[in-house]
Amino acid sequence: MKKEAINIKTINSVSELHRLLSLPKPSHPLITLINHSDVSTISDENKERLLLNFYNISIKRSFQGQMKYGKNYYDFDEGTMSFVAPNQVIVVDEDDNRNKDGWSLLFHPDLIRNYPLGKTIKNFGFFNYEVNEALHLSEEEDKLIESLVQNIEKEYQSRIDTFSQDVMVSNLELLLNYCNRFYNRQFTTRKMANNDLLSKFENLLSSFFEDNSKMGLPTVTNLAEQLHLSPSYLSDMLRTVTGQNTQQHIHIKLIEKAKDILTTTNLSISEIAFELGFEYAQSFSKLFKAKSGVSPLEYRKSFN
Repeated sequence: MKKEAINIKTINSVSELHRLLSLPKPSHPLITLINHSDVSTISDENKERLLLNFYNISIKRSFQGQMKYGKNYYDFDEGTMSFVAPNQVIVVDEDDNRNKDGWSLLFHPDLIRNYPLGKTIKNFGFFNYEVNEALHLSEEEDKLIESLVQNIEKEYQSRIDTFSQDVMVSNLELLLNYCNRFYNRQFTTRKMANNDLLSKFENLLSSFFEDNSKMGLPTVTNLAEQLHLSPSYLSDMLRTVTGQNTQQHIHIKLIEKAKDILTTTNLSISEIAFELGFEYAQSFSKLFKAKSGVSPLEYRKSFN
């Protein structure tokens, strides 16, 4: 039976988005703040998946009908923030379930393209988190975020001059830096949950290297999927709790396993590399020396 094609509508401009949501014309061509309560009923023909060419920062309050938003562990209920990078597909909520207490700040990449933020925004990993990895704000944090967003809104709604974009981008960057701080707080305050997650991660990684039937090296993406997390969230959580990201943990476990094989067997370097999942022995030797300071052969000789 032929599968029905999924209808995805691409939105490239703020004006186009406002028309879709039956909102008045935007005050600025590259940025808009949409209050969820201002969005009227969406017509049947527009109830589809949307691909937005914007950065989207949203906050939702009062979670009725929004349990799918995913709160496995939570600290505060004042507001829940989510972040979406451009060219991600989103699904419009059904009218009965739509959360109308909150807002969405959307801005086009062109707004920040000629600013340092245009390059550094990729360092804010939370734009690649899943929705169930949302940021839960305290009352104080919520007020601070709200004030920054209001500053941005006032700036683009007032008379636009040569300084307007500078001011908006500065406030955007400050907002993102605060969100980075609040996520770090969230990782820290969820110590029990993160310790449990860390334990599961370590067991998963250990079992990978103990299972000789597995081919290839473990990847950040594969480990994250098995833990039902996004790769970015897993790495950021591990970095906060242990000081090292996922890839570094993989390398540590890999080198530990390699040292064990080097000192307890007579396998050749090529055989060890293959057993660990490397396609080429040179790649294994290069990584081992980078992490250990000596080559695999030199390490083995030190035990003879």
